Amino acid sequence: MDLDEAAVTHPLDPLAPEEISTATDILEAEWDVADDAVYHNVVLDEPEKEFVRAYEDGDHFDREAFVVVRQDGETYEATVSITGEELLDVTHIEDVQPAITPPEVDQAEQVVINDPEWQAAAAKRGVENFDLAIVDPWPASGFEPDAHDDRRLVRAISWIRTEEEDNGYARPIEGLFAFVDLDEMEVVKIEDNGVVDEDNPLPPEDADFRADRVDTRDDFKHLDVVQPEGPSFEVDGQTVEWLDWEFQVGWTPREGLVFHDVTFEDEGEKRKVLHRASASEMAVPYGDSDPNHSWKEAFDIGEFHVGRMANVLTEGCDCLGEMHYFDVAMNDTSGDPKTMPNAICMHEEDDGVLWKHTEWRKEHTEVRRRRRLVVSFIATVYNYDYGFYWYFYPDGSIDGEVRLTGIDSNGVVPADEDATDTNGEYELVAPQVKTSIHQHHFNFRLDFDIDEAPNRVKEVHNEPVGSDRKKGFKAKETVLESEMEARDDIDPLNGKYWRVESTETTNSYGRPCGYKLEPHSNVNSPARPTSSTKKRAGFIDNNFWATQYDPDEQFAAGDYPNQNDETSGLAEWTEQDRNLDGEDVVCWYTLGVNHVTRAEDWPVLPVEVASFTLKPEGFLDSNPAISLPPEPCHTEHDLTSTGDD
Repeated sequence: MDLDEAAVTHPLDPLAPEEISTATDILEAEWDVADDAVYHNVVLDEPEKEFVRAYEDGDHFDREAFVVVRQDGETYEATVSITGEELLDVTHIEDVQPAITPPEVDQAEQVVINDPEWQAAAAKRGVENFDLAIVDPWPASGFEPDAHDDRRLVRAISWIRTEEEDNGYARPIEGLFAFVDLDEMEVVKIEDNGVVDEDNPLPPEDADFRADRVDTRDDFKHLDVVQPEGPSFEVDGQTVEWLDWEFQVGWTPREGLVFHDVTFEDEGEKRKVLHRASASEMAVPYGDSDPNHSWKEAFDIGEFHVGRMANVLTEGCDCLGEMHYFDVAMNDTSGDPKTMPNAICMHEEDDGVLWKHTEWRKEHTEVRRRRRLVVSFIATVYNYDYGFYWYFYPDGSIDGEVRLTGIDSNGVVPADEDATDTNGEYELVAPQVKTSIHQHHFNFRLDFDIDEAPNRVKEVHNEPVGSDRKKGFKAKETVLESEMEARDDIDPLNGKYWRVESTETTNSYGRPCGYKLEPHSNVNSPARPTSSTKKRAGFIDNNFWATQYDPDEQFAAGDYPNQNDETSGLAEWTEQDRNLDGEDVVCWYTLGVNHVTRAEDWPVLPVEVASFTLKPEGFLDSNPAISLPPEPCHTEHDLTSTGDD
């Protein structure tokens, strides 16, 4: 295949549509692919690190695809050479379930709505027009019925609308679930836990939020961002340059946005910071002990593939300013390429003051604005919306951030229940509507490659020094020599963070060149050790993990978390307790959000924000943002005058 025709210019570019087609054509020509086979993923089989390190513009490179296909109830992984046009390998992966696909979601919804037993149970709850029902097929992982645990299952929950355009999540059909076999596309079990309130089975109120269905205020003036000279970034294919930063923008259907080959220029030298960075997994366990809700637990990255749930982003709404959008190509379940426009948005935004000093003796002030480069995508997984944002700063820092919004998963309570009856497990947000306490645990895989040298990891925290009467203290550094030793948690009161440093390079003052991972807010899981949450989401046992690089270790809960009731991924890999000192090190950070729901979250949740920072520490000799020019200080509107009396 001619890569020039596919506009592929870098070995880490995501597969182009032509490459996806070529990969599936080769597989089908050289292997017995069934007519009803389902293609789950056709993605770039990323080249080895050594090749990427040595690659220079203009060098020849080959392209390979990694394919996951399911047929006859079994899962297969294939490797296809796109440039060589040959099938390299097919492996049968036994006893696994790939992620739930969007077509399966659509088909399962209709199967449930058309099921007579489900209709009879819904009718007992006041449902009259089944065409107005909506059904969300959730993962059944950890709670599969014993008689059907060998099937490819989802557990479907339902709501009923009063008309086509209302908020479908306003009226849950409580206590009614349908287990659907996705291979056979049939309902195999209806679970009816009874009607919560026989006299009032459905909540009485709408929960509208659309602009055409609510009164909007008129005192909120339009805000725009204008850059008369254009943005400061440059884009060449998937390569982005902004100030001293350069990186490759990547994408997979599973992770969504991926960053490759992240470098920071220092006195003319492009220095490596990260080989690869992405959100690798997330777990969303619900705490409500009510049997209608206690089973809820979704791994939105591993069980749904969050990239497939991405939004087409809209200028002026999802992003504001001078935008650059990246389209992404993904396979559909037939193996054909489909292009999603505007899946990734990139723009600059002002974030307040970056640095400032007033020389008060000279009456002179210097100030620089904290402009940042924002690269983001937003995914909608049923009722929830997740914004994944990465911020690059002029001082060499990077923020990873998640913004959570959308509609809280909900249920029905009796009409006479009030806030005194919740036991802290849920909140009443509307008449007869409850939203349960839950958590979101995101795991970020950060493949550091500081100066392309062997690295080590240190834990750093504050400790006192000197006599008992003195106030001295220091940042104590401890080398984390092995994977089990590196399993760690945040300790904000003692200023704990983790430092990744080169074992070969130092700055001008002898400090090993490094970056620190600086945690912000976080939360532990209160789930019991025997719970499905702790068994399946082992990565939430600790906030920080470090592993010796292995290209087969990409996802914190393992390759196939769907309907996997055992511990896999990080918790399993780190049992090897491999050496970390002077090795190729990967850090994994688990970022937790504790969502005690509120009435103010209804009907749509104002964003909950969770983040962490990667910050240069001894990587450079001085503040690289000193060279930034000052911004013009003017405004068309003088807001300092007192106005007319």
